[in-house]
Amino acid sequence: MIEVHEVSKMYGKKKSLDRLSLSVKKGQVYGLLGANGSGKSTLLKVLATVTDASGGNVTIAGYDIKKQAKPIRELIGFVPQELSIWEEVTVFENVRYWSAFSSKKLTKSALITHLEKIGLGDRANDKVKTLSGGMKRKLNIVIALLHDPDILLMDEPTVGIDFQSKFEINQLIKQLANEGKTIMYTTHDVVEVLFLCDEIGVLKDGQLYYSGTLGEARGKAGAVASDWSDEEVLYRLVNGQLF
Repeated sequence: MIEVHEVSKMYGKKKSLDRLSLSVKKGQVYGLLGANGSGKSTLLKVLATVTDASGGNVTIAGYDIKKQAKPIRELIGFVPQELSIWEEVTVFENVRYWSAFSSKKLTKSALITHLEKIGLGDRANDKVKTLSGGMKRKLNIVIALLHDPDILLMDEPTVGIDFQSKFEINQLIKQLANEGKTIMYTTHDVVEVLFLCDEIGVLKDGQLYYSGTLGEARGKAGAVASDWSDEEVLYRLVNGQLF
């Protein structure tokens, strides 16, 4: 579904991605992990066609990202870490505005249904500035879902929110995965990784340090890892201490 081959990205003299290659299968929840500055957000922005790679190739559902960005954008819903919402207007006015960019024209009833699915139906007429942080994160997500994308690119969508909202968002992601959507998900939360992700990719200094399942990582580490908890294996993996 997503094929990244030898992709690099430069910001001035700084190399954010360094000849990175990885594959994500259709229908997977693929956790993208790594320390701050490892290149996770940059990779998602490249895949979302928000920024161009400096080198390498990307294909998504068979489309070449350099030559066929338009059909790729129709397939993708991008949830940036930064909130893409307007505080001074209502929840409904936000989704109505963003729905205008979709090729799928949505009625008022359809937009309200989207809000109800994520638990914001009763806040449709409230100004966004009155919402909690978790509700704002939910609104950020529903905007990315308005055109019913096959692929979701989610950059720390639950950062800094309450437990209840995080739980509800995680349940939604599970539901979307069960519906067959392909999801790339960045997080620093070990519970989310263990609950959501089919496979993980660990970035280190813009390169792919590991890609596969947690069980495969444990096996690769050998007998020394046999008694470690999943949390410890993941901790060592993300910190480059497992192999």
